[in-house]
Amino acid sequence: MKRTKPIKLSDIVLTALSILIAILFLTPIVWSLACSLKTEGMKITTAFDWFAPPYTFENYPSVIFGSSVSTWLVNSMFNAAMSVLLTIVVTSLAAYPIAKLEFKGKSWLFLFFTIGLIVPGEATIVPLFITTNQLGLLDSYAGMILPSVAVSMNLIIISAFFKGIPNEMIEAAKIDGANHWIIYSHIIIPLAKTVLVTVSIFAFMASWNNYLWPLLCAINDSMFTLPVGIPTFAGTYTVDYVRPMTANMVASIPAIILYLIFEKRIVKGVTLSGIKG
Repeated sequence: MKRTKPIKLSDIVLTALSILIAILFLTPIVWSLACSLKTEGMKITTAFDWFAPPYTFENYPSVIFGSSVSTWLVNSMFNAAMSVLLTIVVTSLAAYPIAKLEFKGKSWLFLFFTIGLIVPGEATIVPLFITTNQLGLLDSYAGMILPSVAVSMNLIIISAFFKGIPNEMIEAAKIDGANHWIIYSHIIIPLAKTVLVTVSIFAFMASWNNYLWPLLCAINDSMFTLPVGIPTFAGTYTVDYVRPMTANMVASIPAIILYLIFEKRIVKGVTLSGIKG
């Protein structure tokens, strides 16, 4: 007869605490969704009225097609997609020589990137703005995307993974006449799909949620991203919560869907960054 494992008090407390924290995090999302499904101008007397029927989906077409939210959504999607693509290409190309090649100053170069982890992004905003302005990249996609490509954490994560790939495979490829480009593209990259997907998720989320830099770089509202545009959109509807909450859900749904699809990858990536970083 199989013996059942006794339930510990610590497990019960931990489970209850986890459920409580999950409820606290989910409550704003559920409330925003409930608000977005309400009729504009509906009378609300208690907090529970936000969650009571009737519901309607008419707010979503109105917000997406009747305002600038669709333009901001396209901008956010384009910026995030290009940021992911450029981050993977640039970071993996930089990580390969750091992880697998020997050259003078390698340790100092890696130390330089490590120091970048302790420098807050806000501290670089002023020189970044001046440089972007002098290059004529303000109010452009290039100006908003390029600064998000070089991230120290992504480089360190990929470099740590590349170091774990056996050098014997690279030496065997060199004996067969493969150059560094062949080794990088045909050996390193296929073996590093897991870490590249993880970094892609990090890059996407960082670009999607980025507020400060797009706020400074984008001048015309046609270049706004969702985090920049939503506050200005909400400012025009100060009486009712319905349309601003609908716009917030439009901005949140892609990120929520991405998390639901890549949940295991994200958790694994957080673990990887905590161990390797």
